[in-house]
Amino acid sequence: MSHSLDEFADRLQEEINQEVIQTYGEKVYERWRNPRFRGRMESPAGYGRVTGNCGDTMEIFLRFEGEVVSDASFTTDGCGCSAVCASVACELAIGKGPKGVADVTGEMILHVLGGLPEDNVHCAFLAAETLQVAADDSMNRNT
Repeated sequence: MSHSLDEFADRLQEEINQEVIQTYGEKVYERWRNPRFRGRMESPAGYGRVTGNCGDTMEIFLRFEGEVVSDASFTTDGCGCSAVCASVACELAIGKGPKGVADVTGEMILHVLGGLPEDNVHCAFLAAETLQVAADDSMNRNT
């Protein structure tokens, strides 16, 4: 009996995975399955926390070496798309100075992911806004 249940569970998981790939695309699926940059950062040089209109709260943490972001991480209590978009925002910030970080937009995040369904587009803009708050926080600490 448990062998049948295991097979059923495996088939069901595969169907879910295929549905996610069809709906969100390979890039989003890969980041959802293997999130990068997730977790709190101790003593960040920049910190941003934003709650979007959807109710998702996102935090982004930045660390700098000189004037360049050397490390970034995020947390979110939101949906998988929020986590995926925060991960991309962190990736886009690393290696950039303040101006480069300020230039990261929701459109850039969507481009990296190959787009999102209309109902989830706001997640990219939430991630970009949270990144901007973290970058502003780091600049305010240094003035």
